[in-house]
Amino acid sequence: MITIEEALHLIDNTISPERLNSVQELILTQCWSGKTYQEIATASGYDPDYIRVVGSRLWQLLSESFEEKITKNNFRSILRQRTGKIEGKKRIRGQMTALELPETPVPLKSSLYIQRPCEFQAYEEIVKPGALIRIKAPKQMGKTSLVMRILAQAHVRGYRTVRLNLLQAEENVIGNLERLLRWFCANITLQLGLESLLNDYWDEDLGFKVSTTTYLQGYVLGQLDSPLVIAIDEVNRLFNYPKVAKEFLPLLRFWHEEANNVRIWQKLRLIVTHSTEIYIPLCLHQSPFNIGLALRLNEFSWEQTQELAKRYGLDKSEPPLRLEQLKSLQQIVGGHPYLLNLALCHLVSQDNDIDKLLQDATTETGIYRNHLRGYLVTLSKYPELANAYQKVIQGTEPVKLNAIAAYELESMGLVKLKGNKAVPLCKLYRLYFSERL
Repeated sequence: MITIEEALHLIDNTISPERLNSVQELILTQCWSGKTYQEIATASGYDPDYIRVVGSRLWQLLSESFEEKITKNNFRSILRQRTGKIEGKKRIRGQMTALELPETPVPLKSSLYIQRPCEFQAYEEIVKPGALIRIKAPKQMGKTSLVMRILAQAHVRGYRTVRLNLLQAEENVIGNLERLLRWFCANITLQLGLESLLNDYWDEDLGFKVSTTTYLQGYVLGQLDSPLVIAIDEVNRLFNYPKVAKEFLPLLRFWHEEANNVRIWQKLRLIVTHSTEIYIPLCLHQSPFNIGLALRLNEFSWEQTQELAKRYGLDKSEPPLRLEQLKSLQQIVGGHPYLLNLALCHLVSQDNDIDKLLQDATTETGIYRNHLRGYLVTLSKYPELANAYQKVIQGTEPVKLNAIAAYELESMGLVKLKGNKAVPLCKLYRLYFSERL
């Protein structure tokens, strides 16, 4: 049975380098005991609405960090399950730590993290006044792990940091410009531990974008004596709301360019991540996707794959993993970081028979079964998308798709785009889906 102290330790390790603040820890501890938000507020002297807002942000933070939906009602059971997985993971040989599961971002101090060639560019860029860094990569390619390290570098320099994930914004928020901008501002002040004065700065006559800009410039940045780094994850979710995107995205560019005109905006540094190319029309002088430092996370090279296998200790295992076996693995999954890590972790912790792993890879008993089934379920809900992907996996040459289908499939991580044409991301996907679509 997990204790609240063990739960807090697990959370601290998972959300690192972030830490729960005193109010978040109070809410977590009291909710663990079954208290309601009203009871917590009464006992602690806080306003009930404030406790609800902080509680909502707490569950959003945990959902993002653990990469599954966590609520006030289910957090105890999920943390118990995670603790059970960790205890099993402790049997893994070598330098791997209990929390280094392939499904989660790679912890900051992990020996399994493979540096990307573009990483040091990001570290140099984030110190520049008014910096804007754009990171593009499909799902599970390492965007979150890289952002964590950029923010850690910023933290070492004494910068303040905020992380926002647009997947955490409700449908009625992200589809409405005013609500999205208020959500954006409220999350920033909450994470910085500032009192929210949003209503004092909100002026419908001036407009929502001007109100947001005035709030950031006149209040948030003015309160800070150091630069502020805001990381906005999954910006591609906005692409499904063209009217909102056409207003919100140019605002990011405006703030970036204001660093050349107004000194206080030099404090703001932006990191934007997205899974696919933008397909909504934006004027060149308004788009934030043609300015700043653009980084694209590619699949691991053969050298990086070899290094990763060594980090798992597979070059010294019994029997050792031979290069030709590792090449066979890369041939079927490409250099996809998640798929490689899942296989190597399995070889170390459960079964070092790589020949059987490769033989079963596309079957319902293979290690990729849950990953592949998830995609299959999603495609089954969208017949037009499934038909488009069927053409891709059946094609012997790159297949031209309409812009929306290409965007959706690339965002899911199922295809690579070569110009306007698509190919399967890896051989594993071609083999699995050719039998099921």
